[in-house]
This record gives sequence, structure tokens and C-alpha cells, in this order.
Amino acid sequence: MRAREWPEPPDPGLGPADLIKDLLLRIEVGNEYARRRKERFRRSSVAVKSVGLAMSAASTVILGLQNLNFWASVGFVLVALLTVMNTLEPFFAWRSRWVLMEEAQYRFYRLHDDLRFYLAANPIDQLDRERVDAAFEEYQRIWGTLGERWLESRRVPGP
Repeated sequence: MRAREWPEPPDPGLGPADLIKDLLLRIEVGNEYARRRKERFRRSSVAVKSVGLAMSAASTVILGLQNLNFWASVGFVLVALLTVMNTLEPFFAWRSRWVLMEEAQYRFYRLHDDLRFYLAANPIDQLDRERVDAAFEEYQRIWGTLGERWLESRRVPGP
């Protein structure tokens, strides 16, 4: 599936209905962005945890074998690699970024549904511009929160 492009800036002086449609498109694009990133971070997090678990189990079994110098050295190498693997997840914070994108998606879906319902439930001539402006403010808040928490997770070296 091809990623949707960011919408062009709307024409000046649009009415509430056209502003809602423009904002709905922007929310869909933002949601698609969060979905793609969430999937990437989830895959990375699961891969690192799975490899780490396999290496931990293998090294434990190998180190449990007695009188096999070769296997003991392989086990020690696996333990060292496991230590490296376990430092990658906190450094890259894939799991926390995956959860962050999940939250952003939830908020985008919620705003999208609220706007679609508002548009469907009211005649075009009765749409309130202030309500549209408030929805846009919420849209901006979602991006602001996402950006702030993204930067925060990148500043902290992990749990």
C-alpha cells in the first residue's frame, strides 16, 4: 500500500464543511504515518526480543554442558552477544515508540470519527466554525504531544 501524500494547503476562506473535509484528509494521512511507524517499531522490538531470548536460552544450555571447551566458548560468546542485544532495545526504544504510535493512532481515529459524525449529523449551513477550529486545535495537540514525547523518549537512554 502506497503512503498517502500530505495534502496541499487549502484555499483561503473555505467554509466549515470544506475545512472539515480538509482536516479529515490530514487526520487520515497522520494516522497512516502513525500506523506505518508503529508496525516498523513493533517488528523491530519483537525481533530484538526474540533473538535475545533465543541467544539466552542457547547460551544457558551450552554453558550447562560440561567438559566441552568449544561449546563453553560458544556459550560465552552468546552471553556477550546477548548483552549487546539487550542494550539495543532501550537505546532504540522500539517498544515505547511502537506504543507511542499506537496512542497517536487511537487519538487520530477518535478525532476522525468525531468529525465524520459531526459532518454527517448537521446540515452544511448549520456547521459551527468554532467547532471546526476546536477540532483543528485537537489535531495540532495530537501532533504536538507526539512530537514532544518522541523527543523525550530519544533524550532518555531507556528504562
